[in-house]
Amino acid sequence: MWGRVRPPTVRLSQLDRIRLRRVAVRYAGHGWDVTPGACLARHRFVCGRAGCPTTGCHPALEQWEQTATADPARVATWWRIRPHAILLATGRAFDVLEVPAYLGRYALEQARPRLHGAVSGQTRGPVATTPAGQWMFLVRSGEPLRPELDDSLYVVRHGPGSWIPAPPTRLPEGTVRWAVSPEETRWRLADPYCVQELLLEALEVVTPTLPCPLYTSDASDDL
Repeated sequence: MWGRVRPPTVRLSQLDRIRLRRVAVRYAGHGWDVTPGACLARHRFVCGRAGCPTTGCHPALEQWEQTATADPARVATWWRIRPHAILLATGRAFDVLEVPAYLGRYALEQARPRLHGAVSGQTRGPVATTPAGQWMFLVRSGEPLRPELDDSLYVVRHGPGSWIPAPPTRLPEGTVRWAVSPEETRWRLADPYCVQELLLEALEVVTPTLPCPLYTSDASDDL
């Protein structure tokens, strides 16, 4: 899914590495399991594993599911030398509902006025966006996709055994950013049922559109 568009040359500095480490430790400190991703080098990701054929964003460790952790000290060691991508393990502290930008933008716009309205539960949690136009809604874990969404090609649920790239990870096309940062929601997660309701509504009323500039909040990617 990641790294499909041929990128320009990308070089990450020592400052980038320090920034990535600081943010990765912050995620771990809030109980989010982190694993290091392969390092971006020019137009591909390099993990250092002999014979690894994957050039897109992927975990740097072969046994990443066993080693992903929310221990800040252990997380810090991974970024002491290399500017790893920050990957968050899903199906643990949270699941992720990934959708195209046109669905994500509609769901987020509808969530704001409903926070204290007719829709019960927490409809707004952290939302990350990729430079390729995918929106990732962080929701409480354990709720499977409703059948109507499970049959859709536009909605992907990341649960146990999966991961997402987290801000401020750099992908070949650009940087992963927060549309709604964890700080804006006080690190609270959205109710998965409520978000799925909004996505169902979006599928019914919104016509797919060409990619457009991503919505980004005023909040810093650095958290």
